[in-house]
Amino acid sequence: MEPQDENPADVLDRPSLSSTERPSGSQQEASVTMRRIDNYQPVPGEENKQQEDNGGNMPPSDPSESIPMKTLYAADGSDLHPHFGPYFSDGKRRVDYVLAYQIQKPNTVRKPSPKFGENNFIRRLRRSISMRSSRAPLQPKEDPEITAQEHQTDYHEDDKRFRRDEYEENLLETGLELEKDEGSKIPGIGFLKIHAPWHVLCREAEFMKLKMPTKKVYDVKQGGNVVEKVRLFIHKVTAPLHPKVDVSHPHSVKSLSHPFSREKQHLFDLSDKNKFFDSTTRSSIVYEVLKRTRCTKAKYSMGITSLLANGVYVSGYPLHDGDIEGVNAVPNDRKLLYEEWASYSVFYKYQPIGLIRKYFGEKVGLYFAWLGVYTQMLIPAAIVGVIVFLYGCATVDENIPSMEICDPRNNVTMCPLCDQACSYWKLVTACGTARASHLFDNPATVFFSIFMALWAVLFMEHWKRRQMRLNYIWDLTGFGEEEEDHNRADYEFRVMQKSMRLENSPPKDEKVKLTCSDRLPAYMTTVVMMCLMISVTFAIVFGVILYRISIKAALHMSSYPAARSNIRATVKTTAAIINLIIIIIMDEIYAAIARWLTTLEVPKTDKSFEQRLIFKTFILKFVNAFTPIVYLAFFRGRLVGRPGKYLYVVGSYRMEECAHSGCLMELCIQLCITMLGKQLIQNNLFEIGIPKIKKLLRQRKSEMDTKQEEELNKTLRRHEKDHFLGPFIGLNPEYMEMIIQFGMVTLFVASFPLAPLFALLNNIIEIRLDAKKFVTELRRPIAAKAKDIGIWYNLLRGLSKVAVIVNAFVISFTSDFIPRLVYQYTYSPDGTLHGFTNHTLAFFNVSDFQPGTDPLEPMHLGYKVDMCRYKDYREPPWSTTPYDFSKEFWAILAARLAFVIVFQNVVMLMSDFVDWLIPDIPKDISLQMHKEKILMVELFMKEEQGKRLTMRERNTPQQPRSRPNSHTNCV
Repeated sequence: MEPQDENPADVLDRPSLSSTERPSGSQQEASVTMRRIDNYQPVPGEENKQQEDNGGNMPPSDPSESIPMKTLYAADGSDLHPHFGPYFSDGKRRVDYVLAYQIQKPNTVRKPSPKFGENNFIRRLRRSISMRSSRAPLQPKEDPEITAQEHQTDYHEDDKRFRRDEYEENLLETGLELEKDEGSKIPGIGFLKIHAPWHVLCREAEFMKLKMPTKKVYDVKQGGNVVEKVRLFIHKVTAPLHPKVDVSHPHSVKSLSHPFSREKQHLFDLSDKNKFFDSTTRSSIVYEVLKRTRCTKAKYSMGITSLLANGVYVSGYPLHDGDIEGVNAVPNDRKLLYEEWASYSVFYKYQPIGLIRKYFGEKVGLYFAWLGVYTQMLIPAAIVGVIVFLYGCATVDENIPSMEICDPRNNVTMCPLCDQACSYWKLVTACGTARASHLFDNPATVFFSIFMALWAVLFMEHWKRRQMRLNYIWDLTGFGEEEEDHNRADYEFRVMQKSMRLENSPPKDEKVKLTCSDRLPAYMTTVVMMCLMISVTFAIVFGVILYRISIKAALHMSSYPAARSNIRATVKTTAAIINLIIIIIMDEIYAAIARWLTTLEVPKTDKSFEQRLIFKTFILKFVNAFTPIVYLAFFRGRLVGRPGKYLYVVGSYRMEECAHSGCLMELCIQLCITMLGKQLIQNNLFEIGIPKIKKLLRQRKSEMDTKQEEELNKTLRRHEKDHFLGPFIGLNPEYMEMIIQFGMVTLFVASFPLAPLFALLNNIIEIRLDAKKFVTELRRPIAAKAKDIGIWYNLLRGLSKVAVIVNAFVISFTSDFIPRLVYQYTYSPDGTLHGFTNHTLAFFNVSDFQPGTDPLEPMHLGYKVDMCRYKDYREPPWSTTPYDFSKEFWAILAARLAFVIVFQNVVMLMSDFVDWLIPDIPKDISLQMHKEKILMVELFMKEEQGKRLTMRERNTPQQPRSRPNSHTNCV
């Protein structure tokens, strides 16, 4: 226990990177931050001249000036400004980025020694000598093993501290301002707070070609065509559904944007420099400097990604704007997002996409914009799907084939469904399954499949137009991929290893890099592991097939009447649940394997890493989710054989058959359980439950109750609160969930018309769930620019094309739509479906059973059976070619193939026509983009004319002197 007269937290709370001690006497004017304004990368032109005019000093009115230490602490030593959230200790300079690192827990409270003071060189030299001497073997005075372990740990921490010191020195050279906080309330964690002063923001904004709004504004005229008028009318009607954000911002006026230039600062509105670069832009600028700054005194050059990967820094993140709840929560963008977006009470409203983009950046904004468009487009699909389902419910009593199956007067004896254990059964017992199958297998299914194919095309076109509109509003029309994509830490490390191997014979005038031959073992491993994982998926599906076969035989042999009464429903449901559990488990395994394989390939850049990871993860998860469904749709019941000559696998396991009404019902059950289970368990419960469990474990580990944790949370500062939030791991998991769901909605919609409805209900919850996660549970991500959703659009387009083919085969081969059509127009005596059930049943003589496969209880029905029926188109036993395929089989097969070809070509032709009919860029947006170009040319022509007039007035060929300080002051 520490003595009560001096609280160690009071000592530790002092800003330690300030490199100053508690102010006393002559130290009252000491600065609390590390600053090196006179030492940063040289900049051209007017900025240097401005510094010369000011004598190299910052103007006294600059907000980045330090305030004296005496204003930071009260008489009792406590902070005077505890309410300053994302700011330095002076309460003026905003914290643009935070780096957290581990610090050794001192046994006693020591005064922090300055690292950047007058004797900086002496201290660095002393540290260097001590580190060199630490590599020499020690003379142990105690246990050698303990001494060696302690020395190894100290050296490791000293090495990290040495790299941090060098990296922070280099950051100071770039003009950034730093402040350390090693006395936080989080034990063992220190924080490096980073601030970008005005001149650094100007310089980096010019380097990054950031588009910033100019003083020139113009009126945005709405389109005059019918489509735009309808859109504006809908916008007015749905006004109550829009969130209450940006009310004061006029939507009819837009600022003309131009890439920022220090030489043209007079074009931009710099009346309020604190608001010119918002917090999102500031953090992205600082992160760009962090990526570009290197730590070169180690064995190999290290950037911020390498420093984070090697544990030199624990984490790095920009700060949230403020609190969202509580009395002290001042209005901020985060609080507004929480109230108008992340709350379940506003589930019926549109998303504030503009505010999301402003706070999280374009990449996150595009994801939620796409998710909103997708959810919005699911509304008509869900309505039509419900209508199709209700049509099936309304016409179930008028369906002649199911009425014939349910008619007890049709005394049809069916062949056994399994060997020995199963006996003969009556067709009337399949009445319930036949009636249920009609709900999903009716003429409206074909219409719904065509509708969903066109819906997918309309969705893609609608998103392209929405994306172009957002690009125009967010000034991304000229955004390209010219910005530098920095190398990953793993790639740099592997290049370093290769260069060390080539030290004896270094290649002349050739930069060392990883070639295909270097990655060949990783590529081979990837191919082998991908094939192995896909084979594992097939093996798991085959295992579930064996489970269905064996459990069906076991239930038939059961002596319990309840078990034998609902055999088919029990087998279907339990097998689908087992498939769901396996899919959820294997999804997590496949995600980890895909990341491991991608890391093994050592991609050069983050973009390359992301694309390779998405490709591998999509293949594995798609195969994992859809293999059981594909088996039920296209293979089950087609590799069976016939009575007397069944197909067996793994010894005596007979391949399973479909019910008399087809496999469409089982496909529907599998699709329903898989889709609802993945959405409920994997997408919602995991996202809600896992953070709750982590929070509970953290509370137990801290040995504090909820009240104590709330009290501690009130005293924590912004960077400390954000440190407890979860790290942002990217948007790939969110996109992957929706892509798999899109496949469920489109690929097999012919068998499950309610899929769009369930997807819609899930997405309404998913949007608010993701919003709450982003606003309250995750650290603020670095704002990343993007003008589209990238590779995900190609995956969506590919799935929509494949969906047409899959639905054509489902209608043609899985359902009975084509056989009913052929019978009605070819074989029916009266042009109706009367007699269709008898037409689909073939005859089998029970004397032709193979030995040991006939039923053990042949008198189960109370009479001797000589002839049984089974569903197939085969010749009867009394024909000249018994049990061969009949001519009806070949006629129906030809009709099925013809339907697939016609359906595919007609739907794709209609889709291409819709794609051609709807332009990718809305007409009003294209006109406004053209108007922007004209206004930009006029602006620069006026500026050039002004320069010429000035030169004529002065009558001198020299360039005009620097502009007034109000325009050119970039320091």
